[in-house]
Amino acid sequence: MHDAEQRMRERPLAPHITAYRMTRYTLLSSFSNRATGAGLSVGLLVLVLWLIAVARGAALYQRASAWFAAPVMKVLYALLIVAFAYHLVAGIRHLVWDTGHGLERRQSKLSAWIVLGATVLVVLALGYWLSMGHRVAR
Repeated sequence: MHDAEQRMRERPLAPHITAYRMTRYTLLSSFSNRATGAGLSVGLLVLVLWLIAVARGAALYQRASAWFAAPVMKVLYALLIVAFAYHLVAGIRHLVWDTGHGLERRQSKLSAWIVLGATVLVVLALGYWLSMGHRVAR
């Protein structure tokens, strides 16, 4: 066991561990990215339930439609849109970090604010697009 522990200590660390210094902004944005990913998993379950209802026939679809139209579900849909937007933008930020750029404290603080601003813009754009599509369908 002692030899295994020694070998583990001698193994090189991944480059990002030594180059990346966590700050309050990166910790919060990283946690938020993971939390929104988990939230989107819940949304995936809701989508699967809807698909099952569609596939099982008109009777089940009618019952499910009433459940999916409940006010609490509309709040869930709004939260899922925000989670999607944040997770998308934060994922792009992580891709940039994977290139080794934007890792300095000042840059990570700025990119955290950019992620928040871009999330708001994506949510507004999606909200506008969804509202316009809903009007056209009537």
